[in-house]
Amino acid sequence: MNVVRKEETYKETYTIDDIYALPDGERAELIDGQIYYMATPSMIHQRLVMEISYRIRDYIGRKKGDCEVFPSPFAVFLNAEKDIYLEPDISVICDKDKITSEGCKGSPDWIIEIVSPTSRPMDYYKKLLKYSTAGVKEYWIVDFEKNRIMVYDFQRDSLEEYTFSDKVKAGIYDDFEIDFSEISVN
Repeated sequence: MNVVRKEETYKETYTIDDIYALPDGERAELIDGQIYYMATPSMIHQRLVMEISYRIRDYIGRKKGDCEVFPSPFAVFLNAEKDIYLEPDISVICDKDKITSEGCKGSPDWIIEIVSPTSRPMDYYKKLLKYSTAGVKEYWIVDFEKNRIMVYDFQRDSLEEYTFSDKVKAGIYDDFEIDFSEISVN
């Protein structure tokens, strides 16, 4: 969930140092020199993050896979310059060399964002553009309010739309899908 505070917009550009200088407990993302503050996630948001993360982690464990799942808060630096700092709701990273004590250096293989009312423009537009150009293989936008899951498979240049009644196949795996009808958020 991202909101730009009006009193903060007077500064032309921000850096990763500004992110690191935030007070404890305050979270924000940095995109193109602008800080986007993040609101506290809702109960439904957190349940979706937990349920989806669990299913992915369970699959990787059963297959003895090399990928790791990181729910937010987890830092993702999309480029070496550290001018894009994000905290995706769920990051799946298969290249262990990208994982450091600071977070992920480079693009995760798969990112899932759970939409909140304040994050809708960020998730559907700004982050979509950044993820598609940074080398993310797959990006899911899970929008509970709109009963929609958008699956962007950047490797195949495809977009699929699903509902919370559907089974959604992960493009980075041959035999994994999430049955959203089994996910209870209430």
